[in-house]
Amino acid sequence: MEKFEKLQGIAAPMPLVNIDTDMIIPKVHLKSIKRTGFGKNLFDEMRFNRDGTEIADFVLNKPQYRSAEILVAGDNFGCGSSREHAPWAIADFGIKCVISTSFADIFFNNCFKNGILPIVLPQEQVDLLMKDAEKGANARMTVDLEAQEITSSDGDVVKFDVDAFKKHCLLNGLDDIGLTMEKAASIDAYEAKAGAARPWV
Repeated sequence: MEKFEKLQGIAAPMPLVNIDTDMIIPKVHLKSIKRTGFGKNLFDEMRFNRDGTEIADFVLNKPQYRSAEILVAGDNFGCGSSREHAPWAIADFGIKCVISTSFADIFFNNCFKNGILPIVLPQEQVDLLMKDAEKGANARMTVDLEAQEITSSDGDVVKFDVDAFKKHCLLNGLDDIGLTMEKAASIDAYEAKAGAARPWV
């Protein structure tokens, strides 16, 4: 998993509340268990008409937000079913941080396992960052995970909380497999000891 340390990028405003996982990646696209390839279908029914043409006024179709790496979203983001394809699609599109007042628990935890930083803030701070995101591509936010700070394009600094263990995992690029591999030496030593004690196994 790619490390998340400091991100400076375009933030896209998406003030809609209750964006569920079926809106993030519709079930018709859940045809693979690979983590890649879902970005093209992110927010599919909101981004595209039935004939496949783009819906021009959807935020991520606007020229200034096509390269967005931060999403400032409405309340209860990621609700609905627990599909891990939702954070896969967000990550594959290139979004590395989602800011909201609240997230569905399973989606929230799945984000950390897929290199995405979900940040929970009070409504007034989300409103501040939403307004900053509405300025477009020339207004870039900075998200500093080590310092636990978001800096708006105007220089406003917003502090955020993050679980210490989840922070460690993101800073070091550790998913569940990576965490296990950190113990590889201990695992190998145990296997060698167990093999010597029970050679018939």
